[in-house]
Amino acid sequence: MKQRLAVIDFETTGITPGPGCRATEIGIVLLEGGQIVDRYQSLMNAGVRVPAMIEQLTGISNAMLRSAPPVAQVMREAADFVGSTPLVAHNASFDSKFWDYELAQLGRSRPQAFACTLLLSRRLLPQAPDHKLGTLTRWAGLPATGRAHRALADAEMAANLLLHLGSTLRQRHGIAPAHELLCKLQKVPAAKVAQFLSATPA
Repeated sequence: MKQRLAVIDFETTGITPGPGCRATEIGIVLLEGGQIVDRYQSLMNAGVRVPAMIEQLTGISNAMLRSAPPVAQVMREAADFVGSTPLVAHNASFDSKFWDYELAQLGRSRPQAFACTLLLSRRLLPQAPDHKLGTLTRWAGLPATGRAHRALADAEMAANLLLHLGSTLRQRHGIAPAHELLCKLQKVPAAKVAQFLSATPA
């Protein structure tokens, strides 16, 4: 995958962004030429308490966030780090909501689309036992990147999965995996994936 791409992951206090549910950590991995070329990671303090269940899942505590930089500073840095680079996430419907919400607090919005490795893996790796990020990483023999449910480790796992999906497209279908194609493919019904890929020029 030669194109420059930004793979992101958020840890949050809940599922739906809003005044009482905010991002607590972001991890971003920049891919270029099929390799990780840069990373950004930071905890962020949005002044919202982390529920005990979420703290147990992520290991991110209220004490850790008290000393973290303010959310506005982190999101400005993250948005500047990404710029207009095409975006990728695993379960992008979740991460895109938080990206958009936190950018909106700064009066900013994203110009680019998100490709989703969850949707893509369902279409390209239907034989996998399930399509959770950790399962796919183990099933495909991809590198372990650190503790799951920490943003940078998950972003690196998603980046490695994206490279694996790109190899699958090239080797099995002879297709160069550009971001625009991935965004189209993830919307194709599973029953029509083979037809879509056979009609896609190499």
